[in-house]
Amino acid sequence: MFRRYLVAGLLVWVPLGITVLVIKFLLDLMDRLLLLLPVEWRPETLLGFTIPGFGLILAIIILILTGVIGANLIGRSFLKGWESLLERIPLVRTVYSSVKQILSNILSTGSHSFRKVLLIEYPRKGIWTLCFQTGSAAREIQSQMEQDSIVVFVPTTPNPTSGFIIVVPKEDTKELDMDIETALKLVMSLGIVANTDDHSKVDSRTTTP
Repeated sequence: MFRRYLVAGLLVWVPLGITVLVIKFLLDLMDRLLLLLPVEWRPETLLGFTIPGFGLILAIIILILTGVIGANLIGRSFLKGWESLLERIPLVRTVYSSVKQILSNILSTGSHSFRKVLLIEYPRKGIWTLCFQTGSAAREIQSQMEQDSIVVFVPTTPNPTSGFIIVVPKEDTKELDMDIETALKLVMSLGIVANTDDHSKVDSRTTTP
């Protein structure tokens, strides 16, 4: 009985505590943007006290203004000049172009990157691994393959931000009717969360008159 109550209490407070810590960390990180403002313009100077999360508001304003500027003709010309300058710096151009391409693929509504959850037989036949399709194989790679191939990202558990890429024949993959969020929960929870969700759905269907 004691153990059951202890576990129930942990299930309430631990997720809540971790969520608060993560949000606080992100807000503190965003609040550092206030250092970009002159001292006389900062909230603690104008109001006499700090406003938690004001850095997040400032970050959103900066992003929107940057988007507005970049969407017009003059802004696009300026950004092209800026990118042309970065392309001349050896190490910077590699990092910048890679990050920009990744973000463009992920944020673009017409992109298929990270839109499909797949199963592949890895590391050997008969063992299936969850992965995400990131795109088609490069032309040079495709020319060496006998079948139409795709590039997939295999995440590690419990940290899905790390992993590795594999080039696999498209016909050797199985597409799942699963959204990205559910697949990430499955990876991060070692398969526990998704299985719990499935059982709860089954229970709700069986108990419904």
